[in-house]
Amino acid sequence: MKTRNFVLIVTVFLSLISCKKEADSKKASAENTTNLPNYGNVDLDGVFTKADSQLGDKGILTGYIDQYYKKIWEGGDLSGGILVAKGDEILYENYRGFGREGNQMPIDKNTPLHVASVSKTLTAMAMLKLVEAGKIKLSDPLTQYFPGFPYPNVTVQTLLDQRSGLPKYEYFIPKIQPAPAELSKPFITNQDVLNMIIKYKPDLARDTDTGFMYCNTNFAMLALLIEKITQTPFPQAMKEMVFQPLKMEHTYIFQEKDIPTAAQSFYYGGNRLYPLDRLDLIYGDKNVYTTPRDLYNFSKAMFSKDFLKPDLMQMVFTPYSNEKAGMNNYGLGFRMKIFDNGEKLTYHNGWWHGTNSVFAHLLKSKVTIVAIGNKYSGKVYTALSLSGLFEDFPAQKDKLHSVMNDNKDTLNAGHEVFGE
Repeated sequence: MKTRNFVLIVTVFLSLISCKKEADSKKASAENTTNLPNYGNVDLDGVFTKADSQLGDKGILTGYIDQYYKKIWEGGDLSGGILVAKGDEILYENYRGFGREGNQMPIDKNTPLHVASVSKTLTAMAMLKLVEAGKIKLSDPLTQYFPGFPYPNVTVQTLLDQRSGLPKYEYFIPKIQPAPAELSKPFITNQDVLNMIIKYKPDLARDTDTGFMYCNTNFAMLALLIEKITQTPFPQAMKEMVFQPLKMEHTYIFQEKDIPTAAQSFYYGGNRLYPLDRLDLIYGDKNVYTTPRDLYNFSKAMFSKDFLKPDLMQMVFTPYSNEKAGMNNYGLGFRMKIFDNGEKLTYHNGWWHGTNSVFAHLLKSKVTIVAIGNKYSGKVYTALSLSGLFEDFPAQKDKLHSVMNDNKDTLNAGHEVFGE
């Protein structure tokens, strides 16, 4: 009798587990249901081989990263989070500080922070998924989608590779005279930017496709294109195409409704809040709020052979601006440094108000480095130099050595040394 009861209990227990797994599976399936092209075909658990995660000198490396963290992040009173992973294994992760003024919202692994221009990389990959699906072509001119757009040579690709020559919205809008009606609004939208471009026809900053020029307007226009093609608001399109399929559970596009609850950013050297301004709701170029772990999922997905078709994936990391000699270049939504030894460092940094961020996706070593700070400091960019621990990047090794040996010029150089 006891044996029969035990068997009955075990059977019921296993049945409950099975039902729960089935319910969870149905829930996940329902959450990821979308008619939009998306990255749901990527199996995050099957991206890497066992060898991809192995590291012979793991203890020494993680100890060194911990020294770096204590020296730069704790010693510099930075606020935010950092993660370093190889393959499927997180080698190092740490968090400190607060997300909101008054020491509210202690930052941990689940706290979404603004990653500023790292948002460009995610916007680019959403656009490339539409290209892969045949919904739009890289060679399509914007005039095809936006009647009255005054620059006929600007294409989807020249937005992605930062060669459009479009004027920077943060510079040309304040110069319009008399001041346009849009400037009386608390917040300017992407559509407002497009409307002002069409109405006022500001001069190109340089001729289209004649050279690299980093420009937020490019990715604000890409967000509008994604909305146009998908017939879906950009925040929802990104959720369905990228965030949900890649299990980026703490990631979203910042909107006005999020102002009371979203993490804020601060000036360095205290807890003084960096206030929002009228450009703060423009998205595509910025306004992804996410976590190091969610960006790690995104990076893992990009290592998958199923992420994009091989020809498109190759284009992402191709340097397109070769008019001038130098190590710095840009692909499709990715910065890169190409060193004299032929090695290539692929990454994107971010800066907006009190936010600084680093997202490094190391192609050979399959290493991901994420650093997000919400208390303004160029020291956050030193996290990129950790790439020199994993691949043969001489300049990054030199910078890391300089950082760890208190070279004040390197620590204080910020954008000049590490770039946005």
